[in-house]
Amino acid sequence: MSSTFLSNEPILYVWEGSSDLALRAERAMDNTAVAVLRVDAGVRLDRAHYMTEHAVALVSVSVMADGIFDQHEWLVEHAIPVIWVASQERTYDPRFYPSAYSYTLPLSFSAADLRNLVAKLSGLVMQAELPLATGTRPMVAVSPVMRGLLAEVELYADSQASVLIHGETGVGKERIAQLLHDRSKRAKSPFVPVNCGAVPEGLFEAHFFGHAKGAFTGAIGAHKGYFEQADTGTLFLDEIGDLPLHQQVKLLRVIEQRSVTRLGAVQEIPVDFRLVAASNKNLIELVQQGQFRADLYYRLAVVELRIPSLEERGAEEKIAIFTALLEQELQSDVEDIPQWVLDSVGSMRFDGNVRELANLVERVALMNRQFGAWESVQLQQVLSRFGRLGRHAPSTNDSPTVLATIADQSASIQVELERLSEVEREERERIVQALDKHAWRRQDTAAYLGISRKVLWEKMRKLTITAQVSQATG
Repeated sequence: MSSTFLSNEPILYVWEGSSDLALRAERAMDNTAVAVLRVDAGVRLDRAHYMTEHAVALVSVSVMADGIFDQHEWLVEHAIPVIWVASQERTYDPRFYPSAYSYTLPLSFSAADLRNLVAKLSGLVMQAELPLATGTRPMVAVSPVMRGLLAEVELYADSQASVLIHGETGVGKERIAQLLHDRSKRAKSPFVPVNCGAVPEGLFEAHFFGHAKGAFTGAIGAHKGYFEQADTGTLFLDEIGDLPLHQQVKLLRVIEQRSVTRLGAVQEIPVDFRLVAASNKNLIELVQQGQFRADLYYRLAVVELRIPSLEERGAEEKIAIFTALLEQELQSDVEDIPQWVLDSVGSMRFDGNVRELANLVERVALMNRQFGAWESVQLQQVLSRFGRLGRHAPSTNDSPTVLATIADQSASIQVELERLSEVEREERERIVQALDKHAWRRQDTAAYLGISRKVLWEKMRKLTITAQVSQATG
């Protein structure tokens, strides 16, 4: 073992005791970016010799048997999550299970069990450092399911294994494929996205394999196909389930031979690309129906990632994505979105997922630019039509309907206030006073309170603070 271990890759430290954890961990982490490092129970680890960014510890409780494991303090100091492995379920013991950072696996754990847990835990460490994927839309992940997905992306980014991405239409399959590319060693090489469903039936070979000069009428010059364009980089095949069987055979041949021959040429050209495919169809069902080749499926699905729908991610993520996209659309910070707008967005169901939500953002931005106010009837109609909620924000008119709406909101908030603890009520009062002092400008209020605007926004939601109710209830 070298005296210094330094890497930006996730590290899995293994204390195996009397078991064979290290070997099992190496097999489980094969084709991932995780480096497995076996550590003897009696070895002292220190910052000078072991760099611990993105680290997870895998510890067999059998190393405790002789009382020689004394790495608890080191693990806590470096905030390294610990996976404890035991042959049978154990009760809580602060020596074995420091509750703030420990997880458990049975000795009979599978490779998938370990991979998933390491992905989750290394993601907790790396989440703050994960950059936005390139593209036109910001990458937002606040829900546990999306954070877990990004952790898996980080785990498999530097692997050369093919990846199959599953997900409904509009969830962002190309964004995840792009992120896999951006976080890999191939990041400086081309990322070539191809929509398989849009490739004309008779032009598959010309598009994918390219052609030589004069190969057919109109071929006035040589042309590289998608395979060559992606050389040294990543080829992303979206909607791969739409490829006809005879085209699947040709794709499989290139994957196996790693070479192509252009139309009208005889020379084989070697290609080196990582293949990432995606589909909103169930490819297993297509295989069973004879519409997709089983051998191609298994070539593609070395690693499988599933992108959750927007509904699975929850209201908080809908609101976070809405806010981020709106700020991008308006090219400015959005500090004055009324709570009723955010609540409406959080309550909506977007069957078209992020793509449909982005469409709503474009309409909301248009209303905001045109009328310059959040309380416009047109904006209320847009949100009502999208959400099919039949719910509108209070306007400045003192109509019986509006007054009833305000009364309903006030009553609802009063119920929420009664649930707050004394400490939470004091914090709420302090924040409301600060907001009033700064005319409810969230950026100025956050600076005054010494917190970020995001933290202020989260506190306002948690403590049921809205400008409309504050003004209505006096």
